[in-house]
Amino acid sequence: MEKLQAALERARKVRELETRTTRPVSTLPEPDQAKDALDRRWNALDRLEVDPRHLKSRRVVTHAASEAAAPFDILRTKVLLQMRQHGWKRLAITSPMPFSGKTTTACNMALGLGRQNDLRAMLFDLDLRAPSIHRFFEFTPPNGIDELLTGKTDFASQGLRIGDNVAVSMARGQIADPTRLLLAEKTAETLDQIEAEYEPDLMIFDLPSVLVNDETRAFLKNADCALIVIRADTTQYGQFDTCEREIGEHTNVLGVVLNAYRHGKRAPRS
Repeated sequence: MEKLQAALERARKVRELETRTTRPVSTLPEPDQAKDALDRRWNALDRLEVDPRHLKSRRVVTHAASEAAAPFDILRTKVLLQMRQHGWKRLAITSPMPFSGKTTTACNMALGLGRQNDLRAMLFDLDLRAPSIHRFFEFTPPNGIDELLTGKTDFASQGLRIGDNVAVSMARGQIADPTRLLLAEKTAETLDQIEAEYEPDLMIFDLPSVLVNDETRAFLKNADCALIVIRADTTQYGQFDTCEREIGEHTNVLGVVLNAYRHGKRAPRS
């Protein structure tokens, strides 16, 4: 009888040991663990407080719903639906020539997406010869986007969060020889890593004007599609036509935004 009891006791201890070694570390299902980790990465980004009055002075009006924001909201929705249809996540925004409103459009797109609570968006200032997004948001980051793209710092240290679901990566100032940086494989690898770690629904890249230099051409291989911003009172048709053809050689042309249009006023032709 004593031998039987001893055998039963040994069997009980074996079962308890097996239960302890096979018990999961967390009771959360695996998808919930991944979502929780993703939320922590976004929440860990330093928060950037923006001044709506300053944004409005720079014609960035999508921080809150309004009549002024409506045209950009329509653009946001059209862009988002088309990109989802094709499975695209990376949007380049450029123009044929400077002063067409591409950076204003990029900032409005990003903040408009931020009002969609189920989406996450990222905005990157890659107009490295003349960066301006830091002036739109009245903040100069301690680490510039060039340090991020070359691997000297990571997005957790360089990226800033506006609200809960918009992240922005800005330059500190003008960068010498931007093409070298935009063409580099290290830049492509860094963007792939950011996309994998933060899983944004949309990555927006504010690029230089196409007809000014070769920097946008150098980067477009990293974008799924491009939006062209033209200005009604300055962009010539020949400039737009050349810009559209050159972008089409490197990525998909998603569409065209006509900026500064006035009813009853015809755009100049070349």
